[in-house]
Amino acid sequence: MNVKLYSSLLVVFMTDAVWTQSITTMEYDDPYDWSYYSFECPQECFCPPSFPNALYCDNKELKAIPIIPARIRYLYLQNNLIDTVTEKSFVNATQLKWINLNKNKITSSGIVKGVFSKLKGLLYLFLEHNELEEVPAPLPTSLEQLRLAGNKITTIPEGAFSNLENLTMLDLHHNKLLDSTLSSTTFQGLKNLMQLNIAQNSLTQMPPILPGNVVQLFLDNNSIEAIPEHYFDTMLKLIFLRLNNNKLTNEGLPNRIFNISSLLDLQLSYNALTRIPAITVHLEHLHLDNNKISSVNGTQVCPIPIPGDYVNERNLPRLRYLRLDGNEIKPPIPFDLMLCFRLLQAVVI
Repeated sequence: MNVKLYSSLLVVFMTDAVWTQSITTMEYDDPYDWSYYSFECPQECFCPPSFPNALYCDNKELKAIPIIPARIRYLYLQNNLIDTVTEKSFVNATQLKWINLNKNKITSSGIVKGVFSKLKGLLYLFLEHNELEEVPAPLPTSLEQLRLAGNKITTIPEGAFSNLENLTMLDLHHNKLLDSTLSSTTFQGLKNLMQLNIAQNSLTQMPPILPGNVVQLFLDNNSIEAIPEHYFDTMLKLIFLRLNNNKLTNEGLPNRIFNISSLLDLQLSYNALTRIPAITVHLEHLHLDNNKISSVNGTQVCPIPIPGDYVNERNLPRLRYLRLDGNEIKPPIPFDLMLCFRLLQAVVI
């Protein structure tokens, strides 16, 4: 079975527009009045004639967001010195769908409360690598992607995500989230969330009650020691799970905790495991490098009895990639391991 995983789609618009900062005359066969767009364009920004719905204000050392023209749908403000977000900038911007404010100096107190929630059609909001200490709220219910990586977030206001039913991707990696930051209601309401990234925080426990539709879950580089029993029972669509660089031990993994029929890619590198955990026949990629595993027993690891000589390929375990380097295992690869996982294409020891 070939499975293709489609995560968030990022549409990039490319133009061949040639421009100068001072445009005096322009001749176009196009019926649009391009001189009007040039006049309306904020002086410090670039409005490409061939893409009139976009406004490029990135890499301009701006300290404030200019007044955004009404026609703009795609707004690029990354790599500036902006520290505040006020309603004045967006009073006319009723068509905005995309805002990129990555790599600025924005603080939580610098965001006027409710400034984003008034942008009723906003789909993508990027605030990565700023100085935020909490998740901005309220946010528009239309939002599909929220990227907040690389901030200093320690607080998620109660109900911050409760109305974001359209959100498919939430990125909170590389912040300062603690176990106490996350409650059983934190992610309540995210009915369509497909990708959740909480890597590189300060968690010692698994987040309580995650949305059931999550397909990709990233929890790398925390200090998680154990996974509660039945933790994944309601996550029936989980395909990709990453728990690298944590403090997981054998005792912290309940028997068959990864018995998830949808799971195809499991990453447990850089933990403290001394044996291979039980997996399902459906798993295709398993990363266990840099643990403390000293031996491999193929008969014990195999999710089914070792298949005989005449077995239909459809009934074989689906594992194709197994990584075990950085452990205490010495070659050769155990023969019973190969008898079990006959579809293996690569084993790294």
